[in-house]
Amino acid sequence: MDRVAPKFSTLGCRLNAYETEAMKDLANRAGLEGAVVVNTCAVTAEAVRKAKREVRRLARENPGAPVIVTGCAAQIEPETFAAMPEVTSVIGNAEKMRPETWVGLATGKTEPVKVDDIMSVEETAGHLIDGFGSRSRAYVQVQNGCDHRCTFCIIPYGRGNSRSVPAGVVVEQIRRLAAQGYNEVVLTGVDLTSWGADLPGAPRFGDLVMRILKLVPELPRLRISSIDSIEVDESLMRAIAEEERLMPHLHLSLQAGDDMILKRMKRRHLRGDAIRFTEEARRLRPGITFGADIIAGFPTETEAMFENSLKLVEDCDLTWLHVFPYSPRPGTPAARMPQVHGAAIKERAARLRAGGEAAVQRHLAAQVGTERQVLMETPHMGRTEHFTEVRVAEPRAVGQIVPLRITGAAGTELTA
Repeated sequence: MDRVAPKFSTLGCRLNAYETEAMKDLANRAGLEGAVVVNTCAVTAEAVRKAKREVRRLARENPGAPVIVTGCAAQIEPETFAAMPEVTSVIGNAEKMRPETWVGLATGKTEPVKVDDIMSVEETAGHLIDGFGSRSRAYVQVQNGCDHRCTFCIIPYGRGNSRSVPAGVVVEQIRRLAAQGYNEVVLTGVDLTSWGADLPGAPRFGDLVMRILKLVPELPRLRISSIDSIEVDESLMRAIAEEERLMPHLHLSLQAGDDMILKRMKRRHLRGDAIRFTEEARRLRPGITFGADIIAGFPTETEAMFENSLKLVEDCDLTWLHVFPYSPRPGTPAARMPQVHGAAIKERAARLRAGGEAAVQRHLAAQVGTERQVLMETPHMGRTEHFTEVRVAEPRAVGQIVPLRITGAAGTELTA
């Protein structure tokens, strides 16, 4: 009789998706059969509600299957999930990356709730996955956790303190990926620019980027996921200026464009810092594009304060916006602040999204007539150096970098 592989459902961020791939490998090695695993997110109260709905749905669709809940919501609220009749086991964020946890689940020799103090965890994920992503790009986790305490954010209590993967380990993994034929690697983490602070000599994130580019010359493209611009160091600025293999697209954790709101969020930058960073990066690397996370309707936000966030799209020349309508997360200081009315939050989020869509159209129009190096993700779709989607009529080999002349734009894509 064939073995029934466990089913996995992933909610939330790219790092969760990476860790799901690691858990699949650990579960298969341990011989776990027939279980359902839900890797949860806790970034908002709605994310936790969504996790509960997903648990119930999967339990209904897989009657009799053990239901294992892990991820940030399980780490922060283990009792919530342990109390659900559908749930068999609740596993913490550190425990989910340990082989012995999966052996215990496979043999039935693990306690129903296995969630330790995440703040006591000092190691990063020991289980690295070569080639998670697609055949075109691979994702490499170099950091986990966060030492900052933004007033809206619960994630440090799900991920623990900042921990870094040593540079030598990262370089060796990227060498293996390049040898397997990957043409692009994306560095991921919870707070990437804090990488190195816990390592001997306290190297900076820019040092890691420069080391990868120097020691893995066969890697054509290196990309960085979300960063905190106030923490960017001189080495990273030098890499932006001098290293063509570092892709000219940065996603910035800005969150707001008003100084009072930024202070109430306990962010470490002000509006002027964000503008100065984007101006300097554009001076060093003309044509670089920026994405950004922005929250609409943070507690106490007035219309004038919101206008400052909206204007940031233009002042920083942002292209790819991730807009988050604020929702209170129990356990965070912001949840106890005077809240903005829900209708106003929704309306502000819509205006921010409209501003972002207009910025995308301006970017697309500027690309027409240029030649771009496009990394093919499917036979008919790839991405430029700036992470812009390009649709092609003639099929191309997935994973290859193809020089293409941009002929037009349709929706949010370029055509070539």
